Amino acid sequence: MHVSNRPITIEDLERFQLVSDPQPHPGDGSILFSLKRQEPKNKAITQLHLIDRNKTIRQLTQGEKSASGGRWSPNGSTIAFVSTRTGGASQIHLLPSVGEAYALTQLAEGSISGLQWSPDGKTIAFLYRATDPNFTEAAKKHREENGLSDPPKEIDDIWYRLDGDGYFLSARYELWVVEVDSKVARKLYAASPTGDYAFSWHPDSSKLVVSHTANARPMAEAPNDQIYIVGMDGSVKQLPGLPKGEKSAPKFSPSGNLISYAGDTSEDDPWGTRNTKMYIVSAEGGEPKDILGHTDYDLNVATLSDTKEAAYGAAYEWLSETELLVQIGWKGEQQLAKLSLDGDVSFVTEGKHSVTLGGLTADKRTVGVVHGHPGMVPELGKLVLGEGLETLTSFNASWHAEVEVRLPEEHWVKTPDGTDLHFWVITPVGFDSSKQYPAVLEIHGGPHTQYGWTFFHEFQVLAAQGYVVVYSNPRGSKGYGEAHCAAIAGDWGNKDWIDVQVVRDWMKACSFIDEKRMGVMGGSYGGYMTNWVIGNCHDFAGAITDRCVSNMVSMAGNSDFPFNKDGYFKGIAWGDHEDIKELWRQSPIAYFKNVKTPTLVIHSEGDLRCNVEQGEQVFTALQQEGVPSRFVRYPFSTSHGMSRSGPADLRKHRLNEIVSWWKKYL
Repeated sequence: MHVSNRPITIEDLERFQLVSDPQPHPGDGSILFSLKRQEPKNKAITQLHLIDRNKTIRQLTQGEKSASGGRWSPNGSTIAFVSTRTGGASQIHLLPSVGEAYALTQLAEGSISGLQWSPDGKTIAFLYRATDPNFTEAAKKHREENGLSDPPKEIDDIWYRLDGDGYFLSARYELWVVEVDSKVARKLYAASPTGDYAFSWHPDSSKLVVSHTANARPMAEAPNDQIYIVGMDGSVKQLPGLPKGEKSAPKFSPSGNLISYAGDTSEDDPWGTRNTKMYIVSAEGGEPKDILGHTDYDLNVATLSDTKEAAYGAAYEWLSETELLVQIGWKGEQQLAKLSLDGDVSFVTEGKHSVTLGGLTADKRTVGVVHGHPGMVPELGKLVLGEGLETLTSFNASWHAEVEVRLPEEHWVKTPDGTDLHFWVITPVGFDSSKQYPAVLEIHGGPHTQYGWTFFHEFQVLAAQGYVVVYSNPRGSKGYGEAHCAAIAGDWGNKDWIDVQVVRDWMKACSFIDEKRMGVMGGSYGGYMTNWVIGNCHDFAGAITDRCVSNMVSMAGNSDFPFNKDGYFKGIAWGDHEDIKELWRQSPIAYFKNVKTPTLVIHSEGDLRCNVEQGEQVFTALQQEGVPSRFVRYPFSTSHGMSRSGPADLRKHRLNEIVSWWKKYL
């Protein structure tokens, strides 16, 4: 007798085991990776694991403190990683092949990231930011013992906070190095006003290539990143001849004669609308060569999911002196491709899936990857160039064996102005095409990201509850070429709204969707569009706006990334009526006199990207207009990304609120 698998539940999010950061050993066939599990007492802990060539898995780090950022030494004998396991402050630790892990650094309380071994294995370069002395754990304890108040936050620069990172005030990341034998750590370089650096080693270990802004006021000026050669002796040389624009992820070629970087030459305020390209330049400087711009591929495409963090930024590695391996997002897929210095693009993966690039072996033949698709929570994999992709782990297999995962069907439709619009439909558990079902339209955030071929727990929960789930990549999304993405640059609520209406109309005409029981929801920019939808039509029986944008005038000044004057958005929020009229025209709250749709407002008080006041304005307007509404505020300890990386109890609470709202109104 066949027994059907059970529907997916909200509580299942505690079952997921999430792999990340695969780093193959230089030569023995094993792969180091991070694994995040939900532990008792509402804790999510990440530990380092190893899978050998026989697929035997061993946990390398233990305890109640996470360990992450694991990196092999060049000879494969030692692993460096970051943890707070000793003394409470983050430190770099070393784990030798024989023996116990020990702390390499003894830095003051702060944050550490970006570990990179020098090719000779003698030094580790990293980014370090000391915590403001008034806000260390020691200072907090002193105040508690002496009955003192929390201190004020003293701010002299617009760059003092970042969503998910909190308030760092005047503290900045700096480029540091630590000698492995002597354990001596020292600051090597600190020149960026934001403390935002990308770097990598020269093959001879004598210097690093570093990219950062050259602007004195980067939050108020057009992009102007530059590249610098920083010697271990403290010497600094700016690479001559480079244009302005964005530059990231600089790397020396294997010979050290060339430098690659990802970026763009635009001096506009692009907000990521333009394709991120690959540039090659002599290590002595000069005019860079764009080797990807003849295509419409983009190296910076984040494919959204709630079982992984949204990863922004270019991911690539040199394979040889004439070829690179790059990660490309395209039409909902995430693939790896070889890119020659002549500009030839040759994909080495294919399929309706998401492949995330990790590290490479010393011979540049085997690649560690994270591999997932709509029917599978991501797992660890490897790609042997010339042979193919293999999924190595099955951490979530027992869970998959219990549940029914509903797979999406993809659709394409033409908009009235001839745009090809890509969307997906997930039908509910027990689907019968002769019946009609309530449906939920999900709108993604960004806006310059993409939905795609990834596992999405929230979508599966809704399908398990009996809803048709529809999600799309309207104009403004990445992965469909620069024109598709740039179509809404500084002009939200126009072509994106046209595309959302096309999907809405498809839903209304769909034989198995009850057009009187349709809901719309989204987070961040998706919350913006949800607000726009309910202010401009009455076709939905309910709405959920999550971590939303509602008022462009106030958003311009209260986001961690404030708007530039006449940048991506035209207008100045602190000007007169003429200055703000474009911002107000694109503000959904300006149309809320028309709203009749019952709406749930979800927001985190600790959201520094889309300030909670954006949700407050929505709720106030709904209440004043007599529209059924509910406001759920998550604590200051949570951030913009709570639905992906927040505490499990609050993520479950959020999903229960969503399900309850749809049960009431759909």
